[in-house]
Amino acid sequence: MIHVYLDDFRKCPQGFTAAKTAEECKLLIEAGPIGVLSLDYDLGWGEPTGYEVARHLVEIGKYPQEIYLHTSSDAGRMQMYELLSRHIPDGVKLFGGPMREERLREVAEGRGI
Repeated sequence: MIHVYLDDFRKCPQGFTAAKTAEECKLLIEAGPIGVLSLDYDLGWGEPTGYEVARHLVEIGKYPQEIYLHTSSDAGRMQMYELLSRHIPDGVKLFGGPMREERLREVAEGRGI
């Protein structure tokens, strides 16, 4: 099981696999189980957004155990959160913001999932 961090600009935290584009992220989702998925919204001018990844999760019905929305775009965060919260299955944790430092440490150390 891997953890995926979607962001075209920010440094990928320790313990995560980086995805710089929505397409890379979708390929990782399809490749195998994901424990933690952290999504940015804006991924570069004219590029598909994190919303495309959220929509992909809903379309294929394959979800990680935890989803975080670390984007600085309030509108993008709201759009992703609304879509995911309407479709997310029981047992999947959805957070409308970034991971706390403690959770980042747990993932980096291989604890908690």
